[in-house]
Amino acid sequence: MELTAGEYRLLLAPERGGSILAFDWQGEALFRPVCGPSILDVACFPLVPFSNRIAFGRFQAHGMDVQLAPNFPGSDDPHTLHGYGWLSPWTVQSYGPCVATIGQHHRADGWPWSYYAEQRFELAEDGLTIALSVTNLSDSLMPAGLGIHPYLPRVPDAAYRGYHRGEWQNNEDCLPQRLDERDCAIDWWQGGAVAQREVDTVYTDRHGPISILWPSRDLSLQINPSEALPHTVVYTPKDQNFFCIEPVSHSTNALNSMSSSMRWLDLYEIFEVTTSFRAARLKKL
Repeated sequence: MELTAGEYRLLLAPERGGSILAFDWQGEALFRPVCGPSILDVACFPLVPFSNRIAFGRFQAHGMDVQLAPNFPGSDDPHTLHGYGWLSPWTVQSYGPCVATIGQHHRADGWPWSYYAEQRFELAEDGLTIALSVTNLSDSLMPAGLGIHPYLPRVPDAAYRGYHRGEWQNNEDCLPQRLDERDCAIDWWQGGAVAQREVDTVYTDRHGPISILWPSRDLSLQINPSEALPHTVVYTPKDQNFFCIEPVSHSTNALNSMSSSMRWLDLYEIFEVTTSFRAARLKKL
């Protein structure tokens, strides 16, 4: 499925975890293009009904002990990651030249609640907006979190800029242990190149948009998450051609945190977030 508007092009694969295969502007890749058959090879996928890790797949809800199976493809990772939306096909609800809506029904299997997830992609001359929502279809309250997981092209001078109040310090399992929090939001990376650090963590309480800069490409990407996505996962793996900047609604392992930022949805209640992307040449900033 291809959408076009102005100088933007978006290529979707609903059957492949509701993913994006390519997002381009003026013929240049804003997301790392699909590079293989795995869901981990796509350009972007949705995070629903939770983001990042649930420690060992265990948590409690309404006095019920929940045990989820590990779900990371091709890995012995003991944690449950990124929800379930990315691992199953989505169906096309509507499709036009610059707007598409896809949906996914999940039955209470593994994740013990039924839900309906939906993505709406709207491409315009000034950029892309993704609306992601989840509706609880179970009688009991369902914990819910949302986010998106774009893969961004990594070149030596690729830089990330975002203002947040907190940075989580993780243990060896990438689970949060201590929150380093400031009185006001700061740029923890000081606008520096993503190559300067190898991290997989969450920054909390974002203020303002997120900027990705590629000076050698004379290119920038501004990311504007809605208020319901106040946190940002930053993943900068070593020796890879990508890095990930993921707007999310809650911190890692939030279901096992006393200060959980998960939403709890009643029957038929909807949680919706949006994220917008706009490209520009650096000289125009």
